[in-house]
Amino acid sequence: MREFLVEITTSVPEGTSRDEVDQRRAAEAVRARELASTGNLARLWRPVGELRSIGVWRAEDEDELHEKVLGTLPLRPWMTLAVTALEPHPNDPGSTRDTR
Repeated sequence: MREFLVEITTSVPEGTSRDEVDQRRAAEAVRARELASTGNLARLWRPVGELRSIGVWRAEDEDELHEKVLGTLPLRPWMTLAVTALEPHPNDPGSTRDTR
């Protein structure tokens, strides 16, 4: 699987009921746990003081990431995404690859 850095900004459309927002957020939490259990969601952060998320996501390719991973999120219709494909860096201290 490839890794992708995904920045997500969610904007609730004006006029959306509080009930719908709460339902989608609850469903989003469930779906995030499911995607974490399958290895598609590796890490997720929220910058301090901001209403956006930054995460490391995994998929076979960018099409799969959009269609079968991010596209399944209940809040996806309200999201703006910035996706950056990642590759290992030879100096990554967390890498298990032998680069000698």
